[in-house]
Amino acid sequence: MPRAGLTPDRLVAAAADLADEAGLDHVTLSALARRFGVKDASLYTHVRNLKDLRTRMALLAGGEMIDRIAAAVEGREAGRDTLGAFAGAYRAYALEHPGRYAAAQIRIDQDLVADSPAMRRTADVTYGMLRAYGLEEPDLTDAVRLLRSTFHGYCALESTGAFGAPRDVQASWDRAIDALHVLLQNWPREQRTTDA
Repeated sequence: MPRAGLTPDRLVAAAADLADEAGLDHVTLSALARRFGVKDASLYTHVRNLKDLRTRMALLAGGEMIDRIAAAVEGREAGRDTLGAFAGAYRAYALEHPGRYAAAQIRIDQDLVADSPAMRRTADVTYGMLRAYGLEEPDLTDAVRLLRSTFHGYCALESTGAFGAPRDVQASWDRAIDALHVLLQNWPREQRTTDA
């Protein structure tokens, strides 16, 4: 019988909090059971295993992150203004919630992605921002990968204090967003050839 008060949502939220406090690698079913004062076996009523827990954490974090990004870009003028707001919200979430952010990077089953309103919203907001630059597939996917790689790399380096130069980190971030904006405005379109 499930312990009173324990639900899948409470367990996932507690796991996300633990990830932010101690790091994603420290989120185990045993650690979570200790947090609730129950035996490990009690958790299997609510989650199948650690992979299931981490998948749920990824979906939770992805939903929180896109809510923050969507609120930041709402009502903004397309282009640099929207890109800056999008990037700023992304960076703020990554730095404020490192464990959740790490969970959001987990590759999850594509069927779950397709069924997740948060993941669909992520695609809608991200692709919508990039369509304003006149991009279409396959350039849209390439641009999404470029932005994600840039944002993720910057946040990962910043979070570990790896930027040692005296230049202000925020100033460098702003210049990076300026450069991405210029690149997106001048995106090199994929050459399509046709047989004669």
